[in-house]
Amino acid sequence: MAVGEPEEYERRDPGLQPERTRMAWRRTTLSCAVAGVLAVRQALRSGPDVLAVLVVALLALVLLAFLAAADRRMHTLNAPRPPALSPRAAAAAAGCAIALAALGAGLLR
Repeated sequence: MAVGEPEEYERRDPGLQPERTRMAWRRTTLSCAVAGVLAVRQALRSGPDVLAVLVVALLALVLLAFLAAADRRMHTLNAPRPPALSPRAAAAAAGCAIALAALGAGLLR
């Protein structure tokens, strides 16, 4: 690269990248919702007990937190030049995914 040329990320035209990212977030939230519904089905299959109800409640809270984080991110993608995902938001989304997986695995008995 010659001196004075803009960096690659400054020259790049985002094109449909924000739309593809928004669609990826929507697919991910749909996958999480389906996993949550299947976890509730598994919890209630053997009859509701206190532990199953507690895990389902925690699953619902984690799912709502993930949906809020995803919705916030999808709204920021409406900007002409959307900012990068913050490390805090990325950690929150990853934490929600891990918590959903752990709680779902806890229902398998």
